[in-house]
Amino acid sequence: MRKFLSVALLGLVGACQPGPASLSEADVAAIRALGDVYAQAVIAADADAVAESYAVDATEMPPNEPSVSGREAIREKYVAGFSYGISSVEFTMTSQEIYGTGDLAYDRGTWTWSGVLPGMAEPVADTGKYLSIARRQGDGAWLYTDVIWNSDTPLPEAEPAADEPLME
Repeated sequence: MRKFLSVALLGLVGACQPGPASLSEADVAAIRALGDVYAQAVIAADADAVAESYAVDATEMPPNEPSVSGREAIREKYVAGFSYGISSVEFTMTSQEIYGTGDLAYDRGTWTWSGVLPGMAEPVADTGKYLSIARRQGDGAWLYTDVIWNSDTPLPEAEPAADEPLME
């Protein structure tokens, strides 16, 4: 019985220990600033600066295509994306919630984008949402480790092939 009470008492003492501290105001500000740096890099079409906002082993999960893992692969994805020649880009991220404990945080929010596509006179625009996970690195900096984002615009409906009967 004494052994049981000792184990139970140790369990209670362990349960009363404080968990990791919640994020400080400085941490929240740093994570918000990370989003600002990313947005400015997108506007500048600077793939290197975009990649620097990601941890070396990060994963980005864009809509309608496979995930991209690793900072260098993410950089290459942005190099390819920025090569389309889109101009007059405007991009904003609006954080709706930043929460975390210790060295781990998430940022949930929305984004807006507009730009002029090659061959078009008028800008096109899109809106969407994102969820990012950031980790504090050994040097104290916060970097993205996982990012998923998608558009609020539904995909266009597929048109039936010429030899396919229309359903009514």
